[in-house]
Amino acid sequence: MMTTSTLVQTVSINYEDFNESFLTCSTCLCTYDSQEHTPKLLPCSHSACKTCLERIVAATGVRDAGSFRCPICRETIPLPRTGISGLPPSFLINQLVDLMSRQRREVVPRCSTHTSQELLFCESCDSVFCSTCTGGSHENGNGSYGHTVIPFSTAIKRMSEILLYKANLCIEKLNAAAENVNSEVGKLDHNVGHSFELINRTFQEIINIVEKRRQEVLRMVKKIRDEKKQVLLDQLSMIQAEKFKVEQECHGLQQHVEVRDITKKISDLNEKIDSVKNFMDPRENAFIKYEHLHNSAFSEIEAALNVFGRIRTSKTFPALCSADVNNTSAHLLSCSLLQTVDYHGSLQSAGGDPVVIELFHESNEEVDTQLFDQGDGTYSIKYTPEEPGVYSLHISIFGRPIKNSPYQFIASEHINPIVCFGSSGTEDEHFLQPAAVAINKTGHVFVLDTGNSRIKVLGQSLEVLQHFLGDGLEERGGTGIAVTPSDSLLVINWRTRYVTELNFDGMLVSRFTHPDFVEPLSLAANSKGEILVVDNSLKCVFVLDPCGKLLRRIELKRGGGRNSKYVSLVAAGPQDEIMVADSHIQVFSPRGEFLRDIYPEGKSRGHFGGITYDNKGHLLATHSDKNKHCIQVFSFKSGQLLYYIDSADAKLKRPAGLAVDDSFHVVVVDLGNDCVKKYRYK
Repeated sequence: MMTTSTLVQTVSINYEDFNESFLTCSTCLCTYDSQEHTPKLLPCSHSACKTCLERIVAATGVRDAGSFRCPICRETIPLPRTGISGLPPSFLINQLVDLMSRQRREVVPRCSTHTSQELLFCESCDSVFCSTCTGGSHENGNGSYGHTVIPFSTAIKRMSEILLYKANLCIEKLNAAAENVNSEVGKLDHNVGHSFELINRTFQEIINIVEKRRQEVLRMVKKIRDEKKQVLLDQLSMIQAEKFKVEQECHGLQQHVEVRDITKKISDLNEKIDSVKNFMDPRENAFIKYEHLHNSAFSEIEAALNVFGRIRTSKTFPALCSADVNNTSAHLLSCSLLQTVDYHGSLQSAGGDPVVIELFHESNEEVDTQLFDQGDGTYSIKYTPEEPGVYSLHISIFGRPIKNSPYQFIASEHINPIVCFGSSGTEDEHFLQPAAVAINKTGHVFVLDTGNSRIKVLGQSLEVLQHFLGDGLEERGGTGIAVTPSDSLLVINWRTRYVTELNFDGMLVSRFTHPDFVEPLSLAANSKGEILVVDNSLKCVFVLDPCGKLLRRIELKRGGGRNSKYVSLVAAGPQDEIMVADSHIQVFSPRGEFLRDIYPEGKSRGHFGGITYDNKGHLLATHSDKNKHCIQVFSFKSGQLLYYIDSADAKLKRPAGLAVDDSFHVVVVDLGNDCVKKYRYK
């Protein structure tokens, strides 16, 4: 009750009188003077005393930075070279100080009950009070209550300045909003005018087509008329010619008195009369009639015109639209989903909005994106971050950013597996020294589980389908597996030195060996069905036909280079090139000519555990170097290392064989963890 009466008393103050509350520094609450508290005018139009500004600059330590913040509106103020003294004085406040020194009236808000008590304002409680009425419940910052208490006259000045600042800020924002709306109205008028122009143009084209057809039909009628008329006129000319002949022949018959001549003339005229019958019927008719309902063309034209042209509009409100953007891995195709809504937040059910997408790496390099309109109010955004780092995805509709745009996400240099299956053991879901892997056209994964002397058949999600036992897997000697172009499996056993061919049901198709085999470790099949077998002891590759007949032998030693120390891997390239790996990869032509070397980055001393080619220009190889294990992706054509595949948890240990499918997935045998992992690598 007392607070209410105090507020009424405050409102009755006459602010047109100059009082000390307007001549007080709002920071230190000291009255302005011409000495320490000289008023300084800031570029933001606020004023503060010189002492306060120097204290602010010294406390924040920004003298070298060349700027400080206004204590009232927090706007950044550039610091003059000469310091605070270089700021201009507030001439208006100085004039008021001079005026009040000559004529001074003190107007202080006081309590209506205790007239001798000045009203106070508690900033902590946001309330006006009299210390006598409240019994000291609002102490200042040094009291037991810890409240911030200032004179009410000072609070009025502060709040007035804040109110004015906030009002100006609100007006600025409202003006900006009005400009945006007016701009949209202008765009609307422009788009309507453009639409009118297009409508008139397209319908005029239809009118031109109709007029062209009308002229064609008229010309057709005229042509038919002329052709018919010409026939009739020709017939009429013939009739006139015959008539003229008769008249000529009958001319002067009255002078002929000889009966014989008259009789002959009569006979000729009788014949003429008979022939005239041929001229009695017009040789052409006058029938010509225009028809327009003879087929469905008229109704089709009408139907086509009824659906010709449409007006597309949208209720989409960009400020409420959102996109699902998540962190991803470098080199992988990523997708974000944009969902559009209207002003009320209701989901849009149709597409067609002019969506603009821009994606930038932290280096300001722009990344290509693809936008797919789903037609249901959602838009799929696809992109491939080629470099690790922070990316900014800018999305705008109608030239206006959507909610939270630009979106920031991180592309990690690591690529984690999407599926991991298996552990060490002998049960159905276990592996024991898995050595190699192959994938057939249907996506079935065949893992050579050497320690368990079996082939584990997995589905596309690496679920167990069945096991193959027996032929080719004896004595835990299986070390290589491959799929042939004729849809069968090949297994190499280094202990028995036999190549075994199985169908996809695990049934034996054939098996053979070669007397020169010593330590055959790996095999592959090229597009012709030829079988490539690498022998570590002999340091060579045997090229055999599907029946096991030796076609040629390729020695791995080459002039001017080093010898291969330990070779356990062989694979076929896109043009049936032969790729052999140990600490590096050697590429040979199908006939055995050396082509080039491919090295890991920095010519590492590690070794490769598996190599394969994906028919899309990529050579993939597992690589181990001390405690660093990864999958390396090369450009087969140039031999350039493109990027690594390794998990962020660094749990890939001794990767061995690997195989790829047609969906940019690579399945890797993790020999160190006795499991199989599936990665997406593009």
